[in-house]
Amino acid sequence: MITSLLYRATRALLSVPAALRRHLTSPIRYEPADRFWPAALSSLIPRRRWSSLFPVTPGTLLAWHRRLIARKWDYSG
Repeated sequence: MITSLLYRATRALLSVPAALRRHLTSPIRYEPADRFWPAALSSLIPRRRWSSLFPVTPGTLLAWHRRLIARKWDYSG
């Protein structure tokens, strides 16, 4: 029960910067300290449960990035 509440509170806190980021006009430059909390929290979750908690895998992100770059840098025309 306490784990569920802690998870929900953490998720709510982490969603606030994501909502604020939509209102920024310049690209965000992340510092190493900005990456600390997500990395620390992900180390608390067992690896076998990552697929149920994180809907996007690193492979999916890389595939999306490859498609984005391929569309942007198409010199055929």
